[in-house]
Amino acid sequence: MVKIRLRRMGAKKAPYYRIVVADSRSPRDGRFIEELGVYDPMAEGDKIKVNMERAKYWIANGAQPTDTVRGLLKKVEA
Repeated sequence: MVKIRLRRMGAKKAPYYRIVVADSRSPRDGRFIEELGVYDPMAEGDKIKVNMERAKYWIANGAQPTDTVRGLLKKVEA
């Protein structure tokens, strides 16, 4: 199964995340298929950048976003 999920990057206590499409069996920070965007919770006002065209493509082809990513995608669309 393919999932759209967060990949943790950054230093200890200063995380930022990449929104990636990955096989559900691969590790959280491991191999991924495609990078869709970035999410920086430490920035002023939660900086979120997502390629919505590609995200919609993957969702249409069966990729399941995690609960957190689903919330981020709704924020970007609004």
